Amino acid sequence: MDFALTEIQEMIRDTAREIGEEIILPNRARWDEEDQYPSEALQALAEADMMGIYIPEEFGGMGGGALDLCIAVEELSKYCGGVAVCFAANALGAYPVLLHGTDEQKQKYLSKLATGEIYAAFGLTEPNAGSDAGGVETTAVRDGDEYILNGTKQWITNAEEAAVYTVIASTNRQRGARGLSAFIVDKGTPGFSFGAKEKKMGIRASVTRELHFQDCRIPASNLLYKENRGFRVAMDTLDKSRPGIGAQAVGIAEGAIKEALDFAHSRVQFGVPVTSFQAIQHILADMAIQTEAAKHLVYRSAAAVDLGEKGA
Repeated sequence: MDFALTEIQEMIRDTAREIGEEIILPNRARWDEEDQYPSEALQALAEADMMGIYIPEEFGGMGGGALDLCIAVEELSKYCGGVAVCFAANALGAYPVLLHGTDEQKQKYLSKLATGEIYAAFGLTEPNAGSDAGGVETTAVRDGDEYILNGTKQWITNAEEAAVYTVIASTNRQRGARGLSAFIVDKGTPGFSFGAKEKKMGIRASVTRELHFQDCRIPASNLLYKENRGFRVAMDTLDKSRPGIGAQAVGIAEGAIKEALDFAHSRVQFGVPVTSFQAIQHILADMAIQTEAAKHLVYRSAAAVDLGEKGA
């Protein structure tokens, strides 16, 4: 497959790189050391219209696909994994609305997400449910024109910083994964609160918290797709977003190689830079080759997602 970037994709890459150099690079160490949410970087991305890369033009976005988003995530990850996670998780939270929302739901949320006016988060993982989505214990019980949510979500990226949450809950515990449903929950809804910020070993600019639901009432109109079809919503969302995880890993590796190369040029032993040593040259070259191969796999995966949608 030909991965020569289009003019728009080059613009996405170059814009992310510019923000990386001017905003992220001077602040990334402080954000990480202080567990500080990188608001300046996300605001710069919003002002550059980057928050709506994957959102259709009718809602104020660029109308791009998974590959376009991966290009941005990769470039941002070269500078800071935390910023890239905040950026990518916003798309993760928005995809359920984009893929399965009603016209009213899309109109209400996507235009604000495209401009960066609000951020999104995705609530699937629980202490006993993550990869095993069928183990979800958070419940949603229909009560007239409302659903009542009870339970806890764990390790949720962008928690409290986001204004809108797409949450997977069980509406029929006996049916396991076939009894899950997906809902939109707005920050500030009574009965919806957040746990303490997790103290992580890395990627600390990205905020991670629990979501707590205690008799949290939401309108029945906040149901996404259909009742008991939340597993499909979750899987479609993950299928769409998974290449972005690979893009993040590739970007972090590319950033690490650059840092290693810069250090090797400046590090002098026996009167010469260590880049003159054959062993160092081989190590750096091998790292670059492996990373480039991984990048092609990510791009192929993202392109396959986009081609699958066009062929659907």
